Amino acid sequence: MAIPSTLRYTHDHEWARDEGDGSYTVGVTDFAQENLGGVVYVELPAEGTLVAAGGRFGTVESTKSVSELYAPLAGTVVGRNAALDGEPELINSDPYGNGWMVRISATGASGFAALMDATAYEAHVAASH
Repeated sequence: MAIPSTLRYTHDHEWARDEGDGSYTVGVTDFAQENLGGVVYVELPAEGTLVAAGGRFGTVESTKSVSELYAPLAGTVVGRNAALDGEPELINSDPYGNGWMVRISATGASGFAALMDATAYEAHVAASH
């Protein structure tokens, strides 16, 4: 299971990457996609949608279940991965790359620093087994 050290993580298994311009790319972790099984559909918000830290921003439907997606940061959706509309399985094959979900322009940078680093997330995953 991959847990890149360059990302920050939520307790709900979303990741965020600082793009260096006040925006953050968001997706689900390798752990999450393994537990979801084969992803068959993703519902993502439109650009311009306001999201709250910890608030629902979409859903992922897999062969096993439908799961809620929660925003790791508060802000405005400034990009969405349209490739997932036709290829939702990218979440399974490349969760940290082509399987990204949304880009959020954050309301403040403090939210990113409050997320778990890779070491803390790895401990969180280990404790949840």
